[in-house]
Amino acid sequence: MKRVSKNVCIAALFCVATAVAMHAQTFTSLVSFDYSDGSLPPGALVQGADGNFYGVAQIGGKNLNGTAFSMTPSGVLTTLYNFCSQKNQALCIDGSYPNAPLVQGANGNFYGTSRFAGEALNAGTVFELSSAGDFTLLYSFCSGPGCPDGEYPEGGLIRGADGNFYGNTSNGGSHSMGGDGGTIFKITPAGTHTALYNFCARVSNGVCLDGMSPEATLLQATDGNFYGTTLFGGAHNKGTFFKLTPDGKFTSLHSLSEASFTNALIEGADGNLYGTTEAGGKLASGTVFRITPSGQLATLYNFCSLPNCGDGKFPVAGLVQGSDGNFYGTTILGGINNDSSCRGGPGCGTIFQITPAGKLTTLYNFCSQTNCPDGSQPDAALIQAGDGTFYGTTSEGGSTACNGGCGTVFSLSMEAQSRERSK
Repeated sequence: MKRVSKNVCIAALFCVATAVAMHAQTFTSLVSFDYSDGSLPPGALVQGADGNFYGVAQIGGKNLNGTAFSMTPSGVLTTLYNFCSQKNQALCIDGSYPNAPLVQGANGNFYGTSRFAGEALNAGTVFELSSAGDFTLLYSFCSGPGCPDGEYPEGGLIRGADGNFYGNTSNGGSHSMGGDGGTIFKITPAGTHTALYNFCARVSNGVCLDGMSPEATLLQATDGNFYGTTLFGGAHNKGTFFKLTPDGKFTSLHSLSEASFTNALIEGADGNLYGTTEAGGKLASGTVFRITPSGQLATLYNFCSLPNCGDGKFPVAGLVQGSDGNFYGTTILGGINNDSSCRGGPGCGTIFQITPAGKLTTLYNFCSQTNCPDGSQPDAALIQAGDGTFYGTTSEGGSTACNGGCGTVFSLSMEAQSRERSK
């Protein structure tokens, strides 16, 4: 796995929401996880049709194997489901370690993946969850010898234009090399799985030229095609960008020349694709980039360009384009605050804004108070709610009684900027 290591929380405390004004934006800590309700929220939130937010925590909860939760805009958290509630001996049949965002289906229910367990060989699951917490196991990976359907779903699901769901697995597949090939799949709301592509279909000198180990969430662009990235493979074995048509025709768009660990892509208003790399760039601390649908890559920003990485370091999540046309994201390290609890610093992470032309502005520095009650080390993408407010999670920080913190949910209001300017 390519994430910064995280502590396991060992105590319980719930923090009341507090507001802090920074640089003409208003940052609000909404929830501090306490392990009993989950820990280490890994993926972006999704705003449901009811206006509430939904997400998962990787570990913790009643059975210690993660939770699914809902949260009101004001920060009232409700645990909807505790994973590993269904067991066969030591195996969590319903899944464990959910590590990707949820997505809402046409029926109002939420769909997601867990990285481990299931009915097969601890290879991960696809599940359906109602807003009331009713859980249905839809699919268990590694349904046959050698895991031809894949194992370890990493990036979660997206809802396609046809109403089906699409995702990837980082391992398995019919062309797997040592278990690390990976797949792209389609799954219906009823749980019927179809393999669309198996990576490592083209191998030369032990390298998967078409890519290997896709981990980031797929994107279906307005042209109807799917776009994504792989961690390894390609001409230099450093990862790739690819395109896949709905009927399974695969095209390699670009091979990276350095280890960059590319995150999920988004489509900009201009029709180009935008994203971040967790590493790589001039200062080996991550980048923001633009790539055309035909594969022309351009770096917009290199992180750690300021002393002590005051502008952020290691963006491990993708971007969101705001209603103002700018892009917003987070870095897991860097920034001006360097609490001792932020392992791997300098800095405890940032929220940033970047224009399509590449001008970056730091909006918030995490761990602005001792022991990081506002959270630290955000490793999930932001979302923009219907009212224009941004919401996100941190993997650590929050409750100081939680041995470094179990993570938080926060909001960042940009409306405060115009109000303050009018004063």
